[in-house]
Amino acid sequence: MNERHAALRLVETKRLDREAWLDVRKSGIGSSDAAAAVGLNPYKSPLELWMEKTGRSPDAGNPVGFDDPRYWGTLLEPYVATAYQQQTERRVRKINAVLQHPTFPFMLANIDREVVGCPDVQILECKTAGEFGARLWRDGVPEYVQLQVQHQLAVTGKDAADVAVLLCGQQLEIFRIPRDEEVIARLVVLEARFWEYVETDTPPPADGSDSSSRALRQLYPGGGDTLDFSDNQQLSQVLSDLQALRSELDTKGKQAETLKQALQEAMGDASRAVFATGEVTFKRAKDGTQLDGKRLAQDHPNLAANYTVTRPGARRFVIVDAAA
Repeated sequence: MNERHAALRLVETKRLDREAWLDVRKSGIGSSDAAAAVGLNPYKSPLELWMEKTGRSPDAGNPVGFDDPRYWGTLLEPYVATAYQQQTERRVRKINAVLQHPTFPFMLANIDREVVGCPDVQILECKTAGEFGARLWRDGVPEYVQLQVQHQLAVTGKDAADVAVLLCGQQLEIFRIPRDEEVIARLVVLEARFWEYVETDTPPPADGSDSSSRALRQLYPGGGDTLDFSDNQQLSQVLSDLQALRSELDTKGKQAETLKQALQEAMGDASRAVFATGEVTFKRAKDGTQLDGKRLAQDHPNLAANYTVTRPGARRFVIVDAAA
């Protein structure tokens, strides 16, 4: 193995409480942040990550529930590591520290496991994927996980990592990720650019994702001001382009709905249809139940009042018709 540098042990985590650990996470870009920092995480945008790092995200760091894949990933991590040892006959151990790049201090890493006494691989990254998430692994390691691992290799100076993923709770797959100097060099540049946004308290541009949309609503809850952008040609053109695109999408949406209804009409009561170009299903969902809140409020107003909570209003973006 070609040792490039040794990572710094920034903080020992064995006795670190949760609040202190969250503060450490805010002090840099961790390996699980890498893909989001460079705009390649399908679940989190640079803007949402920036809000977390600058303390603007109220939900950042809150414990996740049973319905969150991250909960099961953390719970099953030691079992994945044990299965990896049994399948590969390699020995692994926990590091119990937040590691820091010796040259780029904003680059941090928490390593799931260190592979001991093996010249070919030095890091183990443990993953779990349910039925939906497993689809992302059909062609190998997803890009956002590859970037996470390359970030770890950059921080530690190591040559290779194994990614062990438990698919649907019953199938263990192991992938080898070798160090890629070109990817790491680009990653360092892009992460440094993101960290400049954090240090200057400047929000990165929104990227059109649902994550950015959520972040914008949190960042700017709204007021009563009116801004005049009449003299801003660039923003005026953005609005014009948006109006044209929305009109085109409305037209395309109506065309798609017409085509879909033609197929539904041809299928009648059938639940599945096969064509020379593919197949479709048209199935009825199971009947469900829901609480009749209106009737409850009428028949038992005091009881309903005890379980009524205020839901904050959300901002709506509306293009006002010029003729209005």
